[in-house]
Amino acid sequence: MTEHDHYFTAHPASDDERRSLTVELAGRTLQVETAGGVFSPGHVDHATAVLLDEVPAPPSSGDLLDLGCGWGPIALSMALQSPQARVWAVDVNERALDLVRRNADRLGLDQIRAARPEDVPDDVWFAAVWSNPPIRVGKAALHELLLQWLPRLAPGGEAHLVVGKNLGADSLQRWLADALGTPVERTASSRGFRVLTVRQS
Repeated sequence: MTEHDHYFTAHPASDDERRSLTVELAGRTLQVETAGGVFSPGHVDHATAVLLDEVPAPPSSGDLLDLGCGWGPIALSMALQSPQARVWAVDVNERALDLVRRNADRLGLDQIRAARPEDVPDDVWFAAVWSNPPIRVGKAALHELLLQWLPRLAPGGEAHLVVGKNLGADSLQRWLADALGTPVERTASSRGFRVLTVRQS
């Protein structure tokens, strides 16, 4: 999730660039808007679908984080399942953030806050973090990103990350356990993807 990756677009999509997409999220068929210049604009990608299928429902209240939100399938799902929670959709891609805002408005999900990383207040702690992290930004950038956000889990909070087995899920699991000093479990494995879970005691 850096300004150097190929999913970064500094400007919101124009009317001509946006297109409607029908998706299944949180057990509902929804119409959303997507556009080129964001990750997986034509569908809910397989990794995100595995995450949404395999993790338990998010906490019903508190602050929830979709880290690297893209056009918003994870954030929208969290908000639909937990209407009393505040959902932070975080990305550096201004086009993605604009799409999340449009989709949240379209679906009446006014508890979603689409924000750049620096715009999330430092005193916000997360009851849950869900992420299809941007593995392709490189190991150093990915590690920096995860070490910035995972320590902000509130007591009792859980982070669920979906990572392709062929993209280093098992080595990332070991690294996270060492870096965070806490067990990191592989809680699901499906279609070549692992769901890694970090729990804050």
